[in-house]
Amino acid sequence: MNFSARTIEVDDFLKAQELYFSNGWTDGLPIVPPTSGLVARSLNFTQKKPDEIIGRVPERRRAITVEKVAINAVMAGCRPEYLPVVLAAVEASCSRESNPHGPTGSTGGAGLLLIVNGPPGRKLGFNSGGNVLGQGTRANATVGRALRLVLMNCAGSIPGQADRSTLGHAGKYSWCIAEDESDTRWDPLHVTRGCLAPQGAVTTFWGLSTMQISDHVNANPDAILKSLAVRLL
Repeated sequence: MNFSARTIEVDDFLKAQELYFSNGWTDGLPIVPPTSGLVARSLNFTQKKPDEIIGRVPERRRAITVEKVAINAVMAGCRPEYLPVVLAAVEASCSRESNPHGPTGSTGGAGLLLIVNGPPGRKLGFNSGGNVLGQGTRANATVGRALRLVLMNCAGSIPGQADRSTLGHAGKYSWCIAEDESDTRWDPLHVTRGCLAPQGAVTTFWGLSTMQISDHVNANPDAILKSLAVRLL
């Protein structure tokens, strides 16, 4: 498989880490060196061509190819079979409606939240339950991180440069969840947005830092809403 990305040779794993840190190609955490073999293995899980452009940030004259996404997915620690989800997420986040230039260049510090629905979430082991916004699940952690690395390395969202966040938040490292679709009284998010229930889908959302609100007393909807309102004041 032929790649357009340049190849850099280093002596060992630790020197690869320092190379990435010194060039600002990582989020501050160690990465998996994206060897040609690992990138090719990841690309085997998509029918898209490596040079196909799946996203653009026209304000920055940036084009994001399938190959670039695969490289960053490997760096993030994604399993090869996660690549279609990452590709779909990049495409969604680069859409005109999403407007990636605005949120990633603002001082507001929004992070990119990915919500996974349908069979891919279950098949690939995305967490949709306890500690869903926390650590412990490879799919959630690495896919969310891959999106951040793509934003940095492919869209130019480097802190202090195009990324003008005043504070930022932990979701800018990795922010990826699956929706719990087990309660049939509620339509899943992708169904409400026009997809069929058996379809796989991703939704991206630019969001600020989370706030935990717990109410272990009330069961009445109006009382719960009041509880939420009081804590948000």
